[in-house]
Amino acid sequence: MIDFGFDKIALIGAVALIVIGPEKLPRVARTVGALMGKARRYVADVKAEVNRTIELEELQKMKSQFETAARDVEQTVHTEMQSANQAFNQQVNDLQAGLDGSGADGFGSIGNTLSTPSPEYKRPNKRWRLKRSAVPRWYKQRAGVRGHVQSGAARVARFRPPGMK
Repeated sequence: MIDFGFDKIALIGAVALIVIGPEKLPRVARTVGALMGKARRYVADVKAEVNRTIELEELQKMKSQFETAARDVEQTVHTEMQSANQAFNQQVNDLQAGLDGSGADGFGSIGNTLSTPSPEYKRPNKRWRLKRSAVPRWYKQRAGVRGHVQSGAARVARFRPPGMK
C-alpha cells in the first residue's frame, strides 16, 4: 500500500489548510476520517469473508476425506462380519451334522436340548419401596441401631422410669 510518513502527512495537512480554509477543515477532516474508517471496516470484512470461504473449503475437504475413510472402515467391517458369520454357520452346521449322526453314541439328546427355546424372561419381584440393607435386622437389634425415627418426646416417654409421669 501507499506508505505515508510524518513529513508527507504534514505537507498534505498544510496544502489542505490553504486550499480548504481553517473554517471548513475540521468538518472535512471528520468526514475523511469517517470515510477512512468505513473503508478499513469494509476491507476487514472482505478479508474475513475470504478467510471463512477458505476455511469452509478446507473443512469440506476434510469432511469428504473422513467420509471416505468411514466408508472404507464400514466396508471392511462388513466383509469381516460376513466371513465370520459364514465360518460360524459352517461350525454350527458341522456340529448339528455330528449330533444328528451320533444317536447311537448317546449324544443325540444334546442336540434336542440345544434346539429347545429358553424360558421367557420374568422380571424379579422387587419390593422397591421397602428399604433393604446389607446388615441383618437381628444384628441391628442387638447393636441397638434404631430401625425407625421417633420424636424426642416419644423417646423420653419410652425410656421414662415406670413410676414417673
